[in-house]
Amino acid sequence: MKRLMKVVLPVSLSLGVALLFANSAVTIQPRLATEPVSKDPDDPAIWVYPGDPARSLILGTNKTPAPSGALVVFGLDGKIRQTIDGIDRPNNVDVEYGLKLNGKPTDIAVLTERLQKRLRVFAIASDGSGLKDLSPQGLPVFVGQPGEQAAPMGVALYRLPKDGAIFAIVGRKDGPANGYLWQYRLQDDGTGKVAARKVREFGRFSGQGEIEAVAVDDELGYVYYADEGDGIHKWHADPDHPGAASELAHFGKDGFRADREGIAIYPLSGGKGYIVCTDQLEGSSEYRVYRREGEPGKPHDHSTVLKIFRGGADSTDGIEISSAALGPQFPNGLMAAMNSSSRNFLIFSWGDIAKTGEPQLQLRKP
Repeated sequence: MKRLMKVVLPVSLSLGVALLFANSAVTIQPRLATEPVSKDPDDPAIWVYPGDPARSLILGTNKTPAPSGALVVFGLDGKIRQTIDGIDRPNNVDVEYGLKLNGKPTDIAVLTERLQKRLRVFAIASDGSGLKDLSPQGLPVFVGQPGEQAAPMGVALYRLPKDGAIFAIVGRKDGPANGYLWQYRLQDDGTGKVAARKVREFGRFSGQGEIEAVAVDDELGYVYYADEGDGIHKWHADPDHPGAASELAHFGKDGFRADREGIAIYPLSGGKGYIVCTDQLEGSSEYRVYRREGEPGKPHDHSTVLKIFRGGADSTDGIEISSAALGPQFPNGLMAAMNSSSRNFLIFSWGDIAKTGEPQLQLRKP
């Protein structure tokens, strides 16, 4: 991309230039690539180790039938630390902190096991040394639904601030125009294992493609999901919120050249930050950035595209972002993006994303 000369323009023209920049993708170089998985990567998640963030983990799925289907654990150097195989076509994975099991707060990773129509739950060791299966029999989801409407794909976890209750919000391969996503409360079954109790059905669907990518903003209490051929939808994540039955926003309807896929959030203080959604282009997918806080006085207006960037990841399905300071290489956080052609995940420094090209984005203060 050629650099433009910096000139002083009237306000009206400055706005036009800003929009021009926001609709021209800038290229970001990844800091590293993970080792490849054996078959087909799909979705990443990030677990932040509170004692030493440089020892945090990136989790990813190897999306293929058992026995090769697996949850793969990487260090921040991209090296594989653990592979949990025998999972029957895992699609998406997410991480949450502090599920009470036997009275003890336990960090967990939850993934969808599509061909078995269930969730799998794994405990993350407090020192990051490994993951342990908490649900070898799985947690059935979409019970009673026909065919692909019972096949789970996307998953995002939500921790309710007021009492620490943890929920799994699950998407599927196919579904109705209303109630496409189902939400489950995760809790101790009385033996230190995990049980799932359905609490609601919600979410509109256009019928174009499917809904796989789901992301939750724990702090603000919102859930976002990508209706692949239609746009990004926003709802309350708390199933008991007075407005839980109503959609809050529908944006990202224009400008995409391929499916809307992975969604992730870069939080800043004061409820500000960014929402990032993938445009799943072959060869080099692009990522579109929206304001987390919406427009002034309009917290659910996310219509402005602040920035578009690419980084060489092919046909990206899932992405994940952390704004935590994750050691000297990622002092402002990172983004992990699935890279189809090399069967791995590319890892980008958020500092590089924020500061490369125009407009520049904010960084979370340490």
